[in-house]
Amino acid sequence: MRAAGEFEQVFAAVTKWRADGLYPAGGGPLLSANRKQIADFALKCRLPSMGNRGWFVEAGGLIFYGADESDSYRRVAYYVDRILKGAKPADLPVEQPTKFELVINLKTAKQIGLTIPPEVLARATRLIK
Repeated sequence: MRAAGEFEQVFAAVTKWRADGLYPAGGGPLLSANRKQIADFALKCRLPSMGNRGWFVEAGGLIFYGADESDSYRRVAYYVDRILKGAKPADLPVEQPTKFELVINLKTAKQIGLTIPPEVLARATRLIK
């Protein structure tokens, strides 16, 4: 999609395909600005939805699992500090995330008739009620 006007066309296609879930891939400004509309569509169609950012779950999506953004930004700040102090970027090691978060929207789960197993709830870093 390249414009917000294309959402209805995409939503119609998802409905026609009888999707079992929704994963709005990407995190660009178009999806970010329309996260509520996307989450509302998934809820209306009773589709489990997984976002690639925690804000999607806050907007009404069902679940997010991924790198902890706050921790990732702290690591970026560390690298910027090292570079500003004279380190050569090519000499700095490449890092992968080590801290992850699992965010679950219990209100959405209830509205779509989904029961989240207790084992999964116990692993959640944040529950939205």
